[in-house]
Amino acid sequence: MDNQEIRKALSEIFQKVFKSGEIQITDSLTADQVKGWDSLSHLSMIADVESFFGIKFKLKELVSMKNVGELIQLIQSKTG
Repeated sequence: MDNQEIRKALSEIFQKVFKSGEIQITDSLTADQVKGWDSLSHLSMIADVESFFGIKFKLKELVSMKNVGELIQLIQSKTG
């Protein structure tokens, strides 16, 4: 999957999880910038990402992620 396909899928997942069509997926996007992004919605978002892409994240990968750009890179590395 290429970068644009991942961004499109993440945009749809974020809109569903955070109930907002106004979220712009950028590499520097963080939880602090998204209304309603708390620990519970984070778990829901990660579960949806894993399900959509057919991947599993390790705990250390989740803890080390700082922004959406790093999430995209991780998805790319896991989807080949």
